Amino acid sequence: MAAAREGFLTDEQREVLKTATQSTEILSSSPKSPSWLMAEHQIKAPAGERAGNAGVAARHVRRSHSGKLIRVKKDGGGGKGTWGKLLDTDDDIQIDQNDPNYDSGEEPYQLVGSAISDPLDEYKKKVASIINEYFTTGDVDLASSDLKELGSSEYHPYFIKRLVSMAMDRHDKEKEMASVLLSALYSDVISSTQIKQGFFMLLESVDDLAVDILDAVEILALFIARAVVDDILPPAFVTRAKKSLSESSKGFQVLQTAVKSYLSAPHHAELVERRWGGTTHVTVDEVKKRIFDLLKEYVESGDTSEACRCIRQLGLAFFHHEVVKRALVLSMENRTSEPLILKLLKEASEEGLISSSQMVKGFSRLRESLDDLALDIPCAKSLFESLAKQAVSEGWLDSSISDGILTVTEAEDDEKLRRYKKEIVTIIHEYFHSDDIPELITSLEDLASPEYNPVFLKKLITLAMDRKNREKEMASVLLSALHIEIFSTRDIVDGFVLLLESAEDTALDILDASNELALFLARAVIDDVLAPLNLEEIGNRLAPNCNGSETAHVAQSLVGARHAGERLLRCWGGGSGWAVEDAKDKIVKLLEEYETGGVVSEACQCIRDLGMPFFNHEVVKKALVMAMEKQNDKRMLELLQECYSEGLITSNQMTKGFGRMKDGLDDLALDIPNADDKFKFYYEHAVVRGWLLPTAFNTANEDDVAAVAC
Repeated sequence: MAAAREGFLTDEQREVLKTATQSTEILSSSPKSPSWLMAEHQIKAPAGERAGNAGVAARHVRRSHSGKLIRVKKDGGGGKGTWGKLLDTDDDIQIDQNDPNYDSGEEPYQLVGSAISDPLDEYKKKVASIINEYFTTGDVDLASSDLKELGSSEYHPYFIKRLVSMAMDRHDKEKEMASVLLSALYSDVISSTQIKQGFFMLLESVDDLAVDILDAVEILALFIARAVVDDILPPAFVTRAKKSLSESSKGFQVLQTAVKSYLSAPHHAELVERRWGGTTHVTVDEVKKRIFDLLKEYVESGDTSEACRCIRQLGLAFFHHEVVKRALVLSMENRTSEPLILKLLKEASEEGLISSSQMVKGFSRLRESLDDLALDIPCAKSLFESLAKQAVSEGWLDSSISDGILTVTEAEDDEKLRRYKKEIVTIIHEYFHSDDIPELITSLEDLASPEYNPVFLKKLITLAMDRKNREKEMASVLLSALHIEIFSTRDIVDGFVLLLESAEDTALDILDASNELALFLARAVIDDVLAPLNLEEIGNRLAPNCNGSETAHVAQSLVGARHAGERLLRCWGGGSGWAVEDAKDKIVKLLEEYETGGVVSEACQCIRDLGMPFFNHEVVKKALVMAMEKQNDKRMLELLQECYSEGLITSNQMTKGFGRMKDGLDDLALDIPNADDKFKFYYEHAVVRGWLLPTAFNTANEDDVAAVAC
């Protein structure tokens, strides 16, 4: 009984227990330790007392890694000498970091959420900072540099969207600044395709923008119109974007507003440029004057650093090609200034003030205008070649373009064409001064070079585009007169093809060149100088997707628009400004007044006041019809005779009027049974008095010819 009270163990058993306990302490840290070593034996109780774990079999007790005693569960898992079931856990287990056997790997795992970084989100945050800083400082160069350093050029359309959307919610000053920055970044930093993508993204999101910006449609329409005027968006963008948008969307409304309220308005370029007050924008002419003044001051002072500072102060990095061109021209005009000019351009290039692309563009533009420059500087081509060679040899002009620039003398026009170009410039300038169409036609006939008629058309419109609307209107009127008198339709078509092929170069000097060329083309159709099919022919002769091809498509859209005749006749704000139907009504009224009063001089003055010499064939036709209806041949024939004698109605207009009268005889005979006989009489009268061209009425029938012969 005494032995039982002492734990039922003999001395030998106690010795075995002691040995086993010591071994367990050594091996307890190993998870692979055999179960028999890891099991904790019953703890010895003091004499006369039962052990604390009495009644608990030793195989059901084990020690954890932390040294804490835990009971093995017996709900079917494990067996004798095992750890229990595989996933047995005890919520009360606490890991003691102070335990000698502590293993940090046994700490419970804790999953921590981490956001995945999106490159586009990072880009948007950074460009927002660049835009805010630009709105604060107004430093175009800094904004351009920061955007270049940011990289991620594939995200530039998002920059366009962010810049415009942020400016839309600010004052006019920031809107103007945004437009100026877009022009500065165009081509050098952001491509034309990215500009289009950015604006299209804005059109798609205008419904959301309108929630916060009540006049979002109007503002975005103005941004698009400004981009077209600044020549960073082609006019064709509007037409193409419409096809991709729902007619019920606000984006479609934006494009309609841009066309109707801005791009179709008279003097729209000036209107759009000044719409936001022009706080940072200046006109092209003003910039050119500032460039000329700073170069002139530099030649006088020789201070290169000051000249570079003035160029930088212009804040128009995208227009530095004009600095290059003007500087080279100045060096040709004033040979003593050549070393200073070359020094300035070299230093500006080495400092990165004028980029390589702008330098190349400046030389290329000067090369294109050498023919005109040679009129004032006979040795312009040789001087240009010398300057280009020196620039390439000194390393500040890209040598890759030397083949295209340095072979000017090899590609000179023949002497006859050069003389012709020189003569027509003088003739066109005199016409703009005198508005004397007959004198101009006489001068052209004296040149006796009809093969160069397309060249004349190109020069006429190019010179007109660089002048005011008065000269543009005069050019359109002159085209109508030339088409009647000496130019064939083929000459007109070829001339416009020449113009559109060089549209990109023209746009460097005339920012709104693309839009104005489209208006000249459309106006030519309205004036019957070209047929609508000619526009398609012109477009097919140009390279696809070029500026000229897009301009031809825009012209087709203008011609097909509602009330196109009235709008295009007023496009330059000059001329009669009447719609064709209005002009016809006025012709009928003046003929009725003449038929009643019989004052020839007054009738001639009214015809002259119409200001539509290209439409005088309508006067001839209406006069002949009225003579038949009123049975008053003598009075109307007297009027036509006076108009012809004064040169008011030309032979071409007379012939065209008689031709149109003949084409409508069948319909006229329904109201006037003897219309055919009357027309033969009038025709004979006109031939006898020399009103008509000798080759008139190739389409006339044999009876007409026989009637005249009799």
